[in-house]
Amino acid sequence: MRYTTVVDSFDYDITTAQQRPWNDRAIIHLDLDAFFASVAQLDHPPLRGLPVIIGSPGRRGVVSTCSYEARVFGVHSAMPSVRAMELCPEAIWIPGDFARYREMSDLVFEIVRSVSPYVLVVSIDEAYSDVTPHLDHDAHPVEIATTIQQRVADLGITCSIGLGTNMTVAKIGSDYHKPRGLTVIYPGEEARFLAPLSIRTLSGIGAVSAHQLDEIGVHTLGDLAQLSDQDAQLLLGSGGTVVRNRARGIDTRSVDQDDPVKSVSSENTFLEDLCTHDEVVRELRHLAEKLAGRVRKKDLAAQTITLKVRDTHFETHTVSKTVAYPIDDMTQITALVEELLPTIWHPGKRIRLLGISLSNFTDNHEQLSLIDEYPNAVTTDEEKKLSRNIDVIREKFGEDAIRRGLT
Repeated sequence: MRYTTVVDSFDYDITTAQQRPWNDRAIIHLDLDAFFASVAQLDHPPLRGLPVIIGSPGRRGVVSTCSYEARVFGVHSAMPSVRAMELCPEAIWIPGDFARYREMSDLVFEIVRSVSPYVLVVSIDEAYSDVTPHLDHDAHPVEIATTIQQRVADLGITCSIGLGTNMTVAKIGSDYHKPRGLTVIYPGEEARFLAPLSIRTLSGIGAVSAHQLDEIGVHTLGDLAQLSDQDAQLLLGSGGTVVRNRARGIDTRSVDQDDPVKSVSSENTFLEDLCTHDEVVRELRHLAEKLAGRVRKKDLAAQTITLKVRDTHFETHTVSKTVAYPIDDMTQITALVEELLPTIWHPGKRIRLLGISLSNFTDNHEQLSLIDEYPNAVTTDEEKKLSRNIDVIREKFGEDAIRRGLT
């Protein structure tokens, strides 16, 4: 495929950018361009250049992502499918293929890890990497960024990269010029780069905070950077000073090579609302089975479980419980969510979305007091063997290749 690198580094072309010394930390943020749609177009060449939407076109569907050809019509991620169909009636709708996305994602992050061991993967399509000179190499950070971009392009997809002295600047830089953009913010240029950008560019500023800031005349990151500590905390809460500092281009977070997993979740939005107890429990068991496979794959066990319920009016309720023993099995997860369910839902109340998440991970996989507290949640050796066999099948053929016949 034809590939062109676009470099936005203020006044520098790519040759000059690589010649200019870099005497500070160097952090890359890589963001795959319209990832799911790009993979669909890669696997099905006739789709290239056409408006592609990943998702379900049904009445209750939501756009997962879409190609840039569809974005021209105003379509974007998380948009209701009905609205996307109105904006782009000629769009081609493709169901998600998460096993294929994971395969491509792994190939991309292997490329990133090949140039630096300091990598933090934050989602299936984005990651940070510390490429500071003299850590493990002497290569110029711009040279590394362009090399990564070209190698990703060789896979048949593209990415945009932000390169700066910290994670905040790199993250904003990767979105500054898309697709196939490389935005370089040199040490000392952080504040100048950020100043004219909208406050909505910065993570940590929600819709309510943005509205409040707009009302008092704080519209850009440059405006936000001028706030005092007191005003920042008054407007943005206890973390206001941190947010204000990031607007100034100050961010001391490091890219940890082995950043611990904080939570693992699984959720599902339904085409038709659920309203009976049997329907809800059946779906919870399917979610529990899927979630259990994910944590076992990561060799994790959790002590905190959270149940999430969103009703037909989009009101979301959550409830959590921390137990004395680590859990990593469908039977255990199911027993706990069935106990939590009545505290936030009753039969007849229509449900649009269900979700389960696990957190508070531990390396201790012993069941401890499980038998006494939840006798129905004890996992037999035969059930453990079955779960492992299911894990193997899903690893080879995808997460939805097999599921238990639950009643």
